Amino acid sequence: MGRFTASHTHLKGDPRHNSLLASKFINCLMLDGKKTVAQKIFYDALDEIGKRKPDAGEPIEVFEAAVENVKPYIEVRSKRVGGASYQVPMQVNRARQQSLAIRWILGAIREKKGRPTHLKLADEILAAFNKEGVAYTKRENTHRMADANKAFAHFAW
Repeated sequence: MGRFTASHTHLKGDPRHNSLLASKFINCLMLDGKKTVAQKIFYDALDEIGKRKPDAGEPIEVFEAAVENVKPYIEVRSKRVGGASYQVPMQVNRARQQSLAIRWILGAIREKKGRPTHLKLADEILAAFNKEGVAYTKRENTHRMADANKAFAHFAW
């Protein structure tokens, strides 16, 4: 009966800002274990944001606000009821909100080709900060789908 359950690893804040969110983002940005490359991309993107929007405040605050803007609060999940599958709107817990927001931002920058990654990341963070861009659109579509399927909310148990 006693199966092993994985324990959560406690993240340390990133080296420059001591932010847990930035540290998580860098870890998700990292490919093939190359953390220093991921950190360089992330910090170059923050420097780029600082150059483009000096009046918006600290670049790390812009980043945190951008992630906050992309977080979905409600999503649809498939639920099988009597042979039919319904798209049931459900609340999203905080950890999943954060991971979806990070995944959507990274997905948006990885789709775009032909420019350095730190510039694409800076563009997407600024777009999300201004409540636009691919990642923010994805959030809006998720909320729209949940709203459209409100009739099946009574299946959420």
